[in-house]
Amino acid sequence: MIVTLIVLCEIGFWVLLAAGLALRYAARKPRLGAAVLLCEPLLEVVLLVVTAIDLKNGAEPDWKHGLAAVYIGFTVGLGHSTVKWVDARVAHRFAGGPPPVRPPKYGTARAVHEWRTAARWTLAAVTAMALLQAAVWYVGADGDTGSLRMWQQKMLWVIGINLVIAGSYTLFPKQEPKNRVGAGR
Repeated sequence: MIVTLIVLCEIGFWVLLAAGLALRYAARKPRLGAAVLLCEPLLEVVLLVVTAIDLKNGAEPDWKHGLAAVYIGFTVGLGHSTVKWVDARVAHRFAGGPPPVRPPKYGTARAVHEWRTAARWTLAAVTAMALLQAAVWYVGADGDTGSLRMWQQKMLWVIGINLVIAGSYTLFPKQEPKNRVGAGR
C-alpha cells in the first residue's frame, strides 16, 4: 500500500504541476494556478500520515516506510526548484516569457551553482534522515529498524557525493576555453 501511495503522490505531483501551470498560462488565471501549485505539499502530508498509521497499526518497518520518508525529504529539498525549473520552461514556450537561465559553465559562478545544488540535495537528505529517525523513535526499541537505518546511511552517501561534486568545482574550476568561437557574447 505504501509503495502504491508513493507512486500516486509522484503522479499527483506532476498532475498538480501541469494543472497549475495550465491555469496560470493557458487559462490566464495566475492566482488559481498558484493555489493549485500550493496544494502539492498536501500529497506529502497524506503520505506521512498514512505511513505513520501503517506503523501504528503494527506494520514491521521495512524499505517501503524508508522510501516514503526519502520521497518526502526529496520533495522538501527539490520540489520547489523542480517547480521553478518547469515553470520557467512553460512560461518561455507557451507564454512568451524570457528564455530560461542556463547554469554557468565555468569558474566561480559554476562552483557557486554546484554548491547551491548540493545544498538542495543536502536539505532533501537531512529531511529524509530526520523523518527516518522519527520513525525509529516511533517504532521504539522493540521493532526492527534496520531498514530505516539503512536508508539513513544511503542519505549520508547522497550528501557526501554532492559535497564531493561541489568541492571539485571549487578546487578544480573548469576554465573557459581561450579560443572559443563567439567568445564575449
